[in-house]
Amino acid sequence: MDEAMERPRLTRLALALSLAALIYVPAMFAPPHLMDDVDAVQAQIARNMLESGDWVTARLDGVPYLEKAPLKYWMIACSYAVFGVHDWAARLPVVLSVLALVALVYWIGCWAFSEKAGFLAALVIGTSIGTFLFTRILIPDITLTFTIALAIFAMMRALDEQEPRPRLWAAVMALSMGTGLLLKGLIALVFPCAAGFLWLAWTRRLLDLSAWRRLRPFSGTLLILLVAAPWHVLATLRNPPYFEFSMTSGPGQYRGFFWFYFFNEHILRFLNRRWPRDYNTVPRHLFWLFHLIWFFPWSAWLPGLARLRLQDDSRRGRTLKMLVCWAGFVMVFFTFSTTQEYYSMPAYPAIALALGLVMAEGQGWVLKLARAVSVIAAAACVAAAAILAAVWNLPAPGDISRSLTQNPELYTLSLGHMGDLTLASFAYLKLPLALAALAFAGGAAACWKHRPGTTLLGAALMMVLFLNAARLAMQVFDPYLSSYPIAEKLRQSPKGTVIFGDQYYVFSSVFFYAGLDRALLWRGRYHNLEYGSYAPGAPDVFLDDDELKAEWEKPQLAWMIVEGPKLETVEALLGRDRVHRVFEAGGKWLLANRAVE
Repeated sequence: MDEAMERPRLTRLALALSLAALIYVPAMFAPPHLMDDVDAVQAQIARNMLESGDWVTARLDGVPYLEKAPLKYWMIACSYAVFGVHDWAARLPVVLSVLALVALVYWIGCWAFSEKAGFLAALVIGTSIGTFLFTRILIPDITLTFTIALAIFAMMRALDEQEPRPRLWAAVMALSMGTGLLLKGLIALVFPCAAGFLWLAWTRRLLDLSAWRRLRPFSGTLLILLVAAPWHVLATLRNPPYFEFSMTSGPGQYRGFFWFYFFNEHILRFLNRRWPRDYNTVPRHLFWLFHLIWFFPWSAWLPGLARLRLQDDSRRGRTLKMLVCWAGFVMVFFTFSTTQEYYSMPAYPAIALALGLVMAEGQGWVLKLARAVSVIAAAACVAAAAILAAVWNLPAPGDISRSLTQNPELYTLSLGHMGDLTLASFAYLKLPLALAALAFAGGAAACWKHRPGTTLLGAALMMVLFLNAARLAMQVFDPYLSSYPIAEKLRQSPKGTVIFGDQYYVFSSVFFYAGLDRALLWRGRYHNLEYGSYAPGAPDVFLDDDELKAEWEKPQLAWMIVEGPKLETVEALLGRDRVHRVFEAGGKWLLANRAVE
């Protein structure tokens, strides 16, 4: 039977891309600034690569940083080369990846189901909470998700009996997996291959030689190696010893790039035995349940998945089976591994496509589920309005850090700072609260009375306004999550030795915005830079208490940046009369060893 692809409609694709752009383009240009921790770290590594010319070994503060694949750094560095070193230029690859993923999901939906299903799936992936939240920091997961989705789509195209160019699609599949390997390691290969293996077994083609001939595994492997092998080989050669195969890890041991990247970062991380232990894991039940939030409001249509028929052998049926294998494997894989909230992002396109099909084909029960969204949105509107009323007359002096609690035990989770919120902190968030209440009110109205073609668009518009309200809220948190004000003060002050009162990640945005090439780290030889610090030739940038005192007593100017809770410890160690408080922002202090004008 001829199953021609339903022709895409450029106007609808443009609408889906425009709605996504209204969310992500403002978030690229407007504050907040790059946050401390991973956000500014990625931007700084790319800058270091561009300025040093070493595109193989990532470094922070001169210390080898061997745990991540390089393509995300290369993309940001290329953006710098074209547009200059700016925070918005660092964010550009993430924004382009989101828009590319929206277009790809639309294309897959048109090919497999219908143009309407593709459009609705594109709305889901472009306006969901999870996509927004986990692209607020410069991690490669959205780009990785694009490469995995493209590899799986290319696999289905190559195996489609009506496809006239299976060789081309087999090559696209291999190139996508090779590119993914340079983004986040072996999962870029594992996820498409595992999903494809399960799918072939389900569709009874696992032992079909004609199917394997269409996939061209041998030439595909060569293409993957052509893309991914050069960097892995160079990184191994430049960071010896070359081959270590130990399954144990611990402090003080340096075994080169090969062991750290493949064994420590892949195998031992999966087994929750990685060292250093600078991460946490989400409880398994929450890892699953959080997807009701990550896909809001579209998760209201998840019950409709039970109505989809998987048994027919049409393109639609085969694609649905692939979506089950795709999303199912990713979710189960991370259920048995250490996991963060965003690790399931490679499954997002599969879930979005299934939801798009449910909404496109549903009848009366779609109305009932839309009304469920209306009720939830109305409740959220009431909650936002109630909080706004409660804090309306509360003062908001200084910045929001004054009203937050600190829960450092949660900060190894990507959303750990959410636990710092107090009722008083919402006094700083009055405008975002008002916009959120307005968004939910509009969404509740749009979803209550079902109108074909407008209700779901109304839900998408609700999310556009709500996620922009979230962006404005993040601006308020800027002094707390970023050290930009400290960096600006330091950049405008006389030059001197710079000392951070913790490990690199805590004040990473200072490096970026102050343009620092090197700084000293007091009590900072732990977590991400510890392993690289044992590498031959690594600079000695770590200070103990005695070394800090010696640096502080030198005649030349010295600066120190510490978090508020450590201020008394520093003053007691160095002497209160020798510590001059220069500037404070976001609960962080800039200190000097002498009076500064």
